[in-house]
Amino acid sequence: MPAGLVALALGGFGIGLTEFLIAGLLPQVASDFSVSGATAGWLISGYALSVAVGAIALTAATARLPRKRVLVGLVALFVAGNLLSAIAPTYSVLLLGRIVAALCHGSFFGIGSLVARGLVEPERKSRAVAVMFAGLTLANVLGVPFGALVGERWGWRAAFWAVTAIGVLALAGIVALVPGRPAGAPADGPPAGLRDQVRAFRSAQVWLTLTATALGYGGMFGAFSYLAYTFTEVGGFAPADVAWLLMVYGVGLVVGNLVGGRAADRDRDRALVLSLLALTVTLAVFGLLAGSAVASVPLVFLMGVTGFAPVPGMITRVTDAAHGAALAASANVSASNVGNALGAWLGGLALTTGLGYTAPLYTGAAITLAAVLVMLVAARRAGSGV
Repeated sequence: MPAGLVALALGGFGIGLTEFLIAGLLPQVASDFSVSGATAGWLISGYALSVAVGAIALTAATARLPRKRVLVGLVALFVAGNLLSAIAPTYSVLLLGRIVAALCHGSFFGIGSLVARGLVEPERKSRAVAVMFAGLTLANVLGVPFGALVGERWGWRAAFWAVTAIGVLALAGIVALVPGRPAGAPADGPPAGLRDQVRAFRSAQVWLTLTATALGYGGMFGAFSYLAYTFTEVGGFAPADVAWLLMVYGVGLVVGNLVGGRAADRDRDRALVLSLLALTVTLAVFGLLAGSAVASVPLVFLMGVTGFAPVPGMITRVTDAAHGAALAASANVSASNVGNALGAWLGGLALTTGLGYTAPLYTGAAITLAAVLVMLVAARRAGSGV
């Protein structure tokens, strides 16, 4: 494994921590700044909106710059945002720090995935992307408990100081370990203008892959958003059990990411179709067996495995279809955030219709089934034999 991949994974871990740790810090932040819980919640939703905007805007703005230089600038922006959050004298400044840190999120994973795949042989490109995303999946497991633990012992500012330090380490690692190659070399890539990047979106395969990504994420997140209610209201778990159950889900994400990357390098389109189909079945079975505490634990683990397994393959697929355009890679991150919002909205809509707390699981299964169909169309049009 090239050392540069470790540096990229560390950057992904820091960015993932920034996204997730705030959930465990909201009560302290709200108390310190005398704001309501709903107002403090903007630290989460504002971050998510900034991710979607920054993924496209920053990638487009840096289209002609060497990719390593862009990555260094993005991580520096991430460090600045978290530093601003750590020293924020007011709630508004803290929100600004969150927005600044979020702007780099989508572009880092989009451009970083291109750099990661350029560090290895072509037949290992999905596994390289999976290694980079391993930091993000690990942060999903550790983010909320990390924020809660550090915040409880040393205050919420200490959590942001810790993430700032991780960002500095990642920045140093990228500078030292990620090769800066001449234009045209795989890891750095030929700088392409915005017009060339936009031209890549003429490909039907790009749009089919982005659609499958949005629907796949939407199905998983539509179910995930309301899992706490499913566990407590249907499964009979105590509220205190939700934290460790979500950690089981997070471990599934880590496993699914690594397994999915390896499978995609063998037969990418088949792996994507099968993993999305497995997620559909898992969500449907989870809906049927949610009342069983014994069945819920392995099912939430499988939900994590099958939910993240398509991610490395989707990223390499969209960038292959776009001939390496960084804007397409970042658009894939934006598509996942659009899917998250869509899935959460449809899952909530299912709840308000009175269908019960298993409704988001069935809704997620329906959304993911649509992703399977889109992926089948994409595979058939690509002639991949699925």
